[in-house]
Amino acid sequence: MAVKEHPLDAPTAPPSAGMAWIPGGVFTMGSDDHYPEERPAHRVRVDGFWMDVTAVTNAEFARFVAATGYVTLAERLPNAADYPGAIPEMLLTPGSVVFQRPRGPVDVSNHYNWWTWVKRASWRRPEGKGSSIKGRMDHPVVHVAYEDAVAYADWANKSLPTEAEWERAARGDLDGAEFAWGDELTPGGAYLANFWQGEFPFENLRLDRFERTAPVRSFPANAFGLYEMIGNVWEWTTDWYEGRHLVLADARDCCAIRNPRGGDRDKSFHPGDAGRIPRKVMKGGSFLCAPNYCRRYRPAARMAQPIDTSTCHLGFRCVTRAA
Repeated sequence: MAVKEHPLDAPTAPPSAGMAWIPGGVFTMGSDDHYPEERPAHRVRVDGFWMDVTAVTNAEFARFVAATGYVTLAERLPNAADYPGAIPEMLLTPGSVVFQRPRGPVDVSNHYNWWTWVKRASWRRPEGKGSSIKGRMDHPVVHVAYEDAVAYADWANKSLPTEAEWERAARGDLDGAEFAWGDELTPGGAYLANFWQGEFPFENLRLDRFERTAPVRSFPANAFGLYEMIGNVWEWTTDWYEGRHLVLADARDCCAIRNPRGGDRDKSFHPGDAGRIPRKVMKGGSFLCAPNYCRRYRPAARMAQPIDTSTCHLGFRCVTRAA
């Protein structure tokens, strides 16, 4: 079981509205039962911190942009020197990566069967030209690259979470549980997160009611009062990605690592990556995670994301660490 701190250890008031206190404690991070990159399961201790109860929304990001004039990476022309061998068209117009559902079954070993770089796609136009965030101001902001998320966090006097902080928060003190709410994906037939139902990537049954992103607070909060830590959108963390957890030899069983800060930047690159773009860890899964393809709607799940790449299913939330 997780080691809980006394409730009086929590500060009396959040540093800003819409944040919940995540008590410090020890928990089992990672999993030995699923994807290789989640291994090994090991004990971790994190200090208490505050976390946004929801992912940053379009409305919140719009306020940031209005106050600062910030332009996201997806809205800027790419630097050709950073992308040797890139398709020329992709260097002439800003854009981002969008999921486009195929009409029927496709080879799921090739993600280009559903991922497409779309001109002018950005946080303002999530599906590209002709789309908008009108009516979606309470949805998580998407199409944000890592530097965009950091810029927002700096403006808000906050930070992005480490992977360990994020996983601690997502578990809601259910140490070792498969999901953020327990060990059953749909307890009593209830859908507690926005993920894919049906045969991915062409059949979306929408049993959870949503085709793409859902408004924040659409599903019940976990025990720490956090919404949509699982599903809806992946979320950035500050940790550099490596293909397995880095732990001390005895940390699997007894000795908890305190406040780990992840991997090494120089080891985060994808093998054979011509552009040498480093990658961060993203957590939580998204509306595109499906039982038949990507079972990453779990706290232990993790994936690599190039820091320059924004997509229609990746957002973020912020933390404030106790002094």
